[in-house]
Amino acid sequence: MTATIIDGKAFAATVRAKVAAHVAQIKEENGITPGLAVVLVGEDPASQVYVRSKGKQTVEVGMNSYEHKLEADTSEADLLALIDRLNKDPDVHGILVQLPLPKHLDSDLVINSINPAKDVDGFHISNVGLLGTGQKSMVPCTPLGSLMMLRDYHGSLSGLNAVVIGRSNIVGKPMANLLLKDSCTVTIAHSRTKDIETLCRGADIVVAAVGRAEMVTGDWIADGATVIDVGINRIEAPERGTKEDGSVKMKLVGDVDFASAAEKAGAITPVPGGVGPMTIACLLANTVTACCRANGLPEPEGLTA
Repeated sequence: MTATIIDGKAFAATVRAKVAAHVAQIKEENGITPGLAVVLVGEDPASQVYVRSKGKQTVEVGMNSYEHKLEADTSEADLLALIDRLNKDPDVHGILVQLPLPKHLDSDLVINSINPAKDVDGFHISNVGLLGTGQKSMVPCTPLGSLMMLRDYHGSLSGLNAVVIGRSNIVGKPMANLLLKDSCTVTIAHSRTKDIETLCRGADIVVAAVGRAEMVTGDWIADGATVIDVGINRIEAPERGTKEDGSVKMKLVGDVDFASAAEKAGAITPVPGGVGPMTIACLLANTVTACCRANGLPEPEGLTA
């Protein structure tokens, strides 16, 4: 068996097209332009790349992008004051504070200072509680993107057995809650789960979000199962040779050993090009959803949980 490759890049393009169409409709019919504010503290290179990409894609779908870049030594009081201003700004419908924050800042305090209705990352404790109790909430982007791809491939997820490997607040726990909401039977596994291989072999869906390179191998996967690989790990790739400085070149891999798992699975997401592109696409979707909720407008179909 050779698995169907779930193309996250193409799926994300479809999501962005839906967002752009809905944004255009809101502008034409209501004179409102959804706005996303991204706050970056410090000069972490990876965070800078993410923020630039988010701003670029926000503008491309017709929304307003507000970028706030603060010095690494910005005080907690100043950061909270900025968030308070953004909470009160009617032109800002989504607020994202880029993580990780410098160590002197309390991430939980900062995230929980965002208006939950504008929390497009879905990390505010109120949104966590709403999702956990099956109520309408803002949903974390990576699990939302994974759910969209699963729904697209399977149609209904009702009655399927799902194993989520990983228990983080960002992916594992919200992913499990989303699958429960879609009537899956869900097991959360993690690094200390006993006989995890056997557990996975009984699953129709395996979502790997544990942060260990190529941990999940093909013999963990049932014939025909769907594998969603959330992991992004950088490992040495001797087969690619060396850099000018003599160091070994690197490559990106997931938490799943793609080659062996693809021989067993019915469908699988690659790394890169699988779940990753869906994260920013779902951030845009969450922003337009937040705008609609703030203004009592119909929410976009197919872009929410």
